[in-house]
Amino acid sequence: MPRPKRGYRFGGSPSHQRHILSNLAQELFWEERVTTTVAKAKMLRPYAEKLITKARSGSLHDRRKILAKIEDTEVVTHLFDEIAPRYADRPGGYTRILRDSKRRLGDNAPRAVFELVEFTAAAAEPEKKGKKK
Repeated sequence: MPRPKRGYRFGGSPSHQRHILSNLAQELFWEERVTTTVAKAKMLRPYAEKLITKARSGSLHDRRKILAKIEDTEVVTHLFDEIAPRYADRPGGYTRILRDSKRRLGDNAPRAVFELVEFTAAAAEPEKKGKKK
């Protein structure tokens, strides 16, 4: 099994590691917040920030480059239409890692919340249906 050049190692092969990062980035762009381990969050930060920087230009070439990494067209459309314009004036630092005090149940790994900087929790909460008291 080949070793990675730098950083943490996830999965059994380099292709599995790429798929893990792609799936985490896809969930981050769709939900704008993801809970994962600290190690995966540290590995995801440069990956996600490079994708947001490419999406800021809005060119067809950059859209195709991002589609090669994230295969869900709805997520890429959401990234280009809603997320990238928010960061048009920001030179970088689109994400943050917040360490969680709880640990993962299976292996006691430290958890973290990885989110976009301008994420608001109130906007993400779904409206509760039912009778008001």
